Amino acid sequence: MAFTLEQHDPDTYRRKARMISIAMAGQLVVFGLLFSMLLAATFGGSFWMNALGVLLGLLATSAMFAALRERPWMTEMRYVWQLKHHLSQISGYLQPLRRGIEEENRVALDIVTFYHQGMSQLAELNGRTTDDDAERLAEKMQIKIKREALGLPEQVNSFDPQDLRAFKRR
Repeated sequence: MAFTLEQHDPDTYRRKARMISIAMAGQLVVFGLLFSMLLAATFGGSFWMNALGVLLGLLATSAMFAALRERPWMTEMRYVWQLKHHLSQISGYLQPLRRGIEEENRVALDIVTFYHQGMSQLAELNGRTTDDDAERLAEKMQIKIKREALGLPEQVNSFDPQDLRAFKRR
């Protein structure tokens, strides 16, 4: 299934990410303490009962988070998780993709163009800049020139993970 880049407001994303992180950390603390106290009251206090309480708190927090991740107010978070997943997937194939670019493989050009656009968008959403990586900027320029020479559009807004199958590590 193809993944398409979407536009999201960086300030909204960062605000929601902070709030959700704080809420989940607070929930983990509360559940961890609650389970530790219940276990200590039931079976007696020990290091292992406290550790089990924290583990149960982590499981309860994870279950709550899994139940809430499909809510509409989690749209930006879900999108960023998916974007990170796909960028990570592509990064595992960068060497074969770069060989494909040297051979002017259009699929490789599309995937690496998407990768650079996704990395830029991720940096923007997180409030960072990516203009300080000379190697990455040089690769982007090389790809832009090759795309222009082949008559390909400058932007690639979607990525199909199935396209990576052609680039198994050679």
